Amino acid sequence: MAEPLEITDATFDAEIKQSQLPVLIDFGAVWCGPCRALAPTVDALCGEYAGKLKVCKVDVDVAQGISGEYGIRSVPTLIFIKNGVEVDRMVGAVPKKEIVKVIDKLLA
Repeated sequence: MAEPLEITDATFDAEIKQSQLPVLIDFGAVWCGPCRALAPTVDALCGEYAGKLKVCKVDVDVAQGISGEYGIRSVPTLIFIKNGVEVDRMVGAVPKKEIVKVIDKLLA
């Protein structure tokens, strides 16, 4: 099964800003309960949208530069990127169907 790509400050530009595919970034932390609850959903989306959407994870404690750049104040936060630009954002452990609506709009 496909797994989300772990992103760091060092790999961010190459993997996200220069991506040919739309990107879903899951900002979270290992100590965050809602992040752990959302993880299986993000993992499933990674497999379901393989080849159409790049799914990535960012640990806010490790990649503080990216987290600051995007103004992450609460985790989990999902950010949707298209052509290197943020187009949508969701905060909290949102239901899969709500995430899928945004992804489908992103891919349209």
